[in-house]
Amino acid sequence: MKPAQNYIELFKENRALVDRGSAGVMNSLRDAALASLEQYGLPHSGLEEYLHTEVAKWFEPDWGMNLARLDMPVDFAQAFKCSVPNLSTQLYFLANDTFASSDTAAKNSLPDGAFAGSLKEAAHNRPELVEKFYGKLADMDKPGIAAINTLFAQDGFLLYVPDGVVLEKPLQLITLLSSKVDLMVNRRILVVLGRSAQAKLLLCDHALAANQYLTTQVIEVFAGENSSFELYDLEETHYANKRTSELYVSQEADSNVEIDYVTLHNGQTRNTVFSTFAGRGSNLSLNGIATIDKEQHVDNMTFVDHRVSDCTSNELFKYVLDDSASGAFAGKVLVRHGAQHTESQQTNRNICLTRQARMFTQPQLEIYADDVKCSHGATVGQLDDKAMFYMRQRGIPEAEARMMLMQAFVGEVIGRLSLEPLRDRLNRLVEKRFRGELTQCEGCRACR
Repeated sequence: MKPAQNYIELFKENRALVDRGSAGVMNSLRDAALASLEQYGLPHSGLEEYLHTEVAKWFEPDWGMNLARLDMPVDFAQAFKCSVPNLSTQLYFLANDTFASSDTAAKNSLPDGAFAGSLKEAAHNRPELVEKFYGKLADMDKPGIAAINTLFAQDGFLLYVPDGVVLEKPLQLITLLSSKVDLMVNRRILVVLGRSAQAKLLLCDHALAANQYLTTQVIEVFAGENSSFELYDLEETHYANKRTSELYVSQEADSNVEIDYVTLHNGQTRNTVFSTFAGRGSNLSLNGIATIDKEQHVDNMTFVDHRVSDCTSNELFKYVLDDSASGAFAGKVLVRHGAQHTESQQTNRNICLTRQARMFTQPQLEIYADDVKCSHGATVGQLDDKAMFYMRQRGIPEAEARMMLMQAFVGEVIGRLSLEPLRDRLNRLVEKRFRGELTQCEGCRACR
């Protein structure tokens, strides 16, 4: 409880400063967040769902926080160019946890009624919209990071797509971690899609400096009836970075949601997904890749709640672990009473390249309906010796053969991504990752 108490006291001492740097709608939830943090504390390894990731320890250092909302004078378009060949996007930036106005963002054009930009600005200008959705999915009635994020988040990103509006271009939100001191970043993202709306959002995390960063991220996604939404979350930072993220999704009838997590480079990561089917006939595709080495750690936990009938969920997570890296996957699918004609498949496949690498996996099904098609499975193994022998016999060097087998292994997940240009780009980035090269975006000055 000690780390939690430190933040409780920090907030109480700086409440006025926190509120002044934000907006009324966001400030209105801070009392509830404070009460939650006082009651439940921070997540720790004594909890089954955090058995393999001691998140509470991440909060023990004396992290800096930009509560005063100091400006970050950076020309984002010039300092960082993150491009995906053959993919045209609407480009936006977050400087740590603050929406950053830029010439690039100013040139973006969205259909009438749609909005993409600062969550704080939207809470000032359209408080009735933000109040209707902000904090409505994030669960603070348990140990987690939703409470501490809600307590300190002062800005973030809002994507709102009204009924019937289709965003033809994907949106790309680049978060740049930059500070002269070790920094804690509290990022908030809210996505609201109306009836028959469509949108794609690509999140990219990068670090501009070698300082240590602790990021808390809370994403709330409301997918309206017959809507379509794709979320791609790419983490490509460095070994000193720690990130804990909670994603909450609510799907209305006949909606389609695709979520893809790609961890190419990190220090320690915990991603949690809570997805709920609120309307019949909806579909969820949930995928993940982790390529980690040295002492990196990635923990993905998913919970898919089939509350109504005739919905489909399909999960596939794959890890490649080298050196002394460690990973964890815990996935639970709950099929409630009355959720007939549910179809659910959950798969976790993992390769440990050394004896020191460790992987912990726990797929789960809990079913209370009798007319369903559900399956789950998990494997932990090594590269295929027969395939390796076959390739060596044909003159392929051992290192190249290993790289090809690893790339084919994760290629199944990449192949599920709907954005073809992003699939091509990820295939190249994954190859560079397995070759031990620095993974950097094309044209990226910051990562050199």
